[in-house]
Amino acid sequence: MSADFWPDEAETYAIIAFHDEDAGFLPENEPLLSQWIQNIIAQEQGQLQQINYIFCSDEYLHRINLEYLDHDTYTDIITFPYEAFPLIHSDIFISVERVRENAKELNTSFDEELHRVIIHGVLHLCGYPDKTAQEAHRMRERENEALTVLGGLS
Repeated sequence: MSADFWPDEAETYAIIAFHDEDAGFLPENEPLLSQWIQNIIAQEQGQLQQINYIFCSDEYLHRINLEYLDHDTYTDIITFPYEAFPLIHSDIFISVERVRENAKELNTSFDEELHRVIIHGVLHLCGYPDKTAQEAHRMRERENEALTVLGGLS
């Protein structure tokens, strides 16, 4: 058999999966979201292996924050990278409750805030920090650019 018959190893193992832990929620149009996430990773010169998105409650994510990061705070997202960039392999936990609350506070739709948080985790995996004001500004710019790409796919 020709070597061209076998798929590239990256193609074989590139997985984006969406899971509901205790939130009773999964995002709509998972294939479109997967395509979008893969496009952004490719733009950043990353190599997708696997991302598991786990949608959960505030309390579930708070327990993870306490247990694994020793942070006694509520948050909308925690990203656990298992490889260094350019390889992308991660579990990303998202609090659906926190996303809803943030959307209300920011006067935006739930879907827009959810998409922003989804791509925020990916951008962290691609090497974008957000600890300083300058880093946070660059992260927000890149999130906005990614959201525009999603709009073009819809």
